[in-house]
Amino acid sequence: MNVKIHPCTLQGPVTAPPSKSYAHRLLICAALSDGKSTVHGISKSEDMLATLDCVSALGISYEKNSDCVIIQGGAINKLDSTVFSCRESGSTLRFFVPIALAFGGTCEFRGTPRLIERGISIYEELFKQKNIIINKTTDSIKLSGRLEPGEYTLRGDVSSQFVSGLLFALPLLDGDSTIRVLPPVESRKYIDITMDAMHLFGVEIEEREENVFSVHGNQSYKSRAVSVEGDWSNAAVLYAFNALGAELRVTGLSMNSIQGDRACIEFLNEMAKENAKIELSGSPDLGPVLFAVAAAKHGANFTGTARLRIKESDRAQSMSDELKKFGIETVINENSVKILPGTLHRPDKVLNGHNDHRIVMAMTLLASITGGEIEGAEAIRKSYPDFFEVLKKVGLECEYGAE
Repeated sequence: MNVKIHPCTLQGPVTAPPSKSYAHRLLICAALSDGKSTVHGISKSEDMLATLDCVSALGISYEKNSDCVIIQGGAINKLDSTVFSCRESGSTLRFFVPIALAFGGTCEFRGTPRLIERGISIYEELFKQKNIIINKTTDSIKLSGRLEPGEYTLRGDVSSQFVSGLLFALPLLDGDSTIRVLPPVESRKYIDITMDAMHLFGVEIEEREENVFSVHGNQSYKSRAVSVEGDWSNAAVLYAFNALGAELRVTGLSMNSIQGDRACIEFLNEMAKENAKIELSGSPDLGPVLFAVAAAKHGANFTGTARLRIKESDRAQSMSDELKKFGIETVINENSVKILPGTLHRPDKVLNGHNDHRIVMAMTLLASITGGEIEGAEAIRKSYPDFFEVLKKVGLECEYGAE
């Protein structure tokens, strides 16, 4: 889908969408509970649909009415050639691998080639000595074996999703476990979100020393009714519009949220100054939108950017390619990105969404200043499917082209 955007100024009230990070985790906890749970605030994003597909693969039934999902938890049997469809959702893949292995048997995780390329490298290292067999193709990962209680030591600089996957699964086992996460631990706030969701469903994790988690076995998730709080990751683009002259009144967010991307407010305030320096290792999803703001203002220096390479696209390179079309140059190093000062002009070529929802948001932000056309804008469905419709209500001037 191509979207043609005209220069415009946004103004009015807009409600932040539900938190994708919390929604994933609450759905999983509900599925692992014995009894009926209700989760309010579930969008129709591709990531949510992938998670619900995997809930069904476990043999758990659910009913979706508007933004409410009712999940009937219950006994989960040993898996027998079970297929988990993850679409393009890295978190769904990495959360469900240990969960599936907790019940033992054989299973296959399917997804796009890019998802499989991003992969489960940390699990491959962890499971080498634990009699779990892993076979990969370009679009699937096959596993057989059973997760056992014990000690798990893993790197903290790749993705917190591997830690969260183990946290979900290990309490179900017949024995105690320890997860030791080696520093530097990036995106630590996402681990906190996982433990908070688990706590809501009655499962407790102890952190007796920093980044060492004690997990008691034989715990049970308790069914309950919960609501998903607003998403700071997606709300960041709304605040970014304000940083560039819009007057949006953003509602639906918790100012006391433990979501790490709440830091977008602090970062945007810092970027009002020249020579801003922003550390992104704890909030890599904010990278593209903040790069766009830097391009529209007076540049900025970003550190902690290495993990942007392993997202839905290589986000540092993708943004560099697209910013160049606006006349803005970028310097990319191993763990830093510098957006050079410059003057935005209307793109001389069609913008590319790089099959990445965060890139589409960033391009929309800049195109609202200069005008421009984004191809591949359907990638927004991954996390914020009504993004363009929401913004049209507050003044975004855009037209949709063919798929």
